[in-house]
Amino acid sequence: MRKIITIIALSLLTLVTMTSSDKAFTIYLIGDSTMANKDIEKAGRERGWGMALQGFFAEEVFIDNRALNGRSTKTFIDEGHWQKVLDDIKPGDYLVIQFGHNDEKGKVGDKKHTIAGLTFDDNIRMFCRGALGKGATPIVMNPVVRREFTKRVDRETVRANASSDDVPDKRDSEQLKDTHGAYAVTPKYVARELRVPFVDATAITADLENRLGPDNSKMLHMISADKKSNDNTHYTEYGAHRVAELLVDAMAEACPQLKPYVRHYDFIVSAKGFGNYMTLQAAINNVPIYAKSTICVLDGEWVEPKITSGKKIKYVKFSGVKID
Repeated sequence: MRKIITIIALSLLTLVTMTSSDKAFTIYLIGDSTMANKDIEKAGRERGWGMALQGFFAEEVFIDNRALNGRSTKTFIDEGHWQKVLDDIKPGDYLVIQFGHNDEKGKVGDKKHTIAGLTFDDNIRMFCRGALGKGATPIVMNPVVRREFTKRVDRETVRANASSDDVPDKRDSEQLKDTHGAYAVTPKYVARELRVPFVDATAITADLENRLGPDNSKMLHMISADKKSNDNTHYTEYGAHRVAELLVDAMAEACPQLKPYVRHYDFIVSAKGFGNYMTLQAAINNVPIYAKSTICVLDGEWVEPKITSGKKIKYVKFSGVKID
């Protein structure tokens, strides 16, 4: 009888343990400033695309963004950040790996520099094997592009009108420049070698920049948010949202088991800067009249907003969100 009671008690404990956690799994992100969370009080409108990722997943998926400004694969390891991720990651979790912007800087022997095809690849292999060893799934990405456009030169025009005045403007001309070289290529081969998922973030973001063109693509980057800025690398909240929206679908294609958890809302609100709107009222103000719109609210306590007649709004609220 005592044995039966013990078995029942253990079964109940297991049931409670299984149902007490509202998280299905964690997606860890490791990378550089293009992915990292930002202190919005200091960084203003700057966002890493990883900040926006939570708004594209159901609440039971937790995004743990460990990406850090200025890090290469080498410094991420040398400073102990990788070991902390490795200590925390669990079976069933995911690890998104995206470096390159800082690995390619400097020269051999510099603090951050790694060599594409050699040390850069070795570090990505280490991340992948570490995740696999813990029962997690690594997803390798190559770096997102920088907004650098170069002129497509018509040779006949150049010969006919050759002068110093014809020098193309590198930033506001027609064709996106490849600034990553081999650092955008070798991650794919590492992923293929280890048979792990790969997302071509370089191609995806290059396509986005090219579709928007030299002028409209400025809105993705901090060059549009600050008149004194010449920053064509880091994203605004709009840019982070657009990039995350594309990359989450690519992640789901590479890992079909993620698809049931992916969400696409019309508006995402977060007082902490994780959405594309900082306030609920701002999101509502941008809802079109007579169109059905879904607003996902990630965090915060909000007073009942003013809604213009004719707007059809559905709320999806994460735990702890209050709208009074």
